[in-house]
Amino acid sequence: MNGEPRSWTIELPAGLKLLNSNQRIHRVPASKITKAIREAGKDAAEEAGLPPLARAHIFGVLRPATKGRRDPANWYPSFKAAVDGLVDAGVLPDDDDKHLVGPDMRLGPVQRGSQLVLHIYELLEEAS
Repeated sequence: MNGEPRSWTIELPAGLKLLNSNQRIHRVPASKITKAIREAGKDAAEEAGLPPLARAHIFGVLRPATKGRRDPANWYPSFKAAVDGLVDAGVLPDDDDKHLVGPDMRLGPVQRGSQLVLHIYELLEEAS
């Protein structure tokens, strides 16, 4: 593949209910939250016009609702659902290690209602 790698940033809607690995909620409500995040990721990718990519590195940012100490890795279930939405949108063929590096999660600025932001970096295939 020739050319420079491309990048995009998509923001899921602020106020979207998120999953945290420290939560202890029943699987039925958890699956509804997962589905909503996944659909939001798909919708955001489609609205941004993300093209199909062979490989990508995803850098995820959690914008929390309030100040305070946070461990962004605890929101992995939310980031995972958002990345699954990218797969649903056809941006990535799969979210396995062959197609995806990450998501690497970081803490961002405070955002009313909290928000997930995905920075997607195309990884160019090495010449064979």
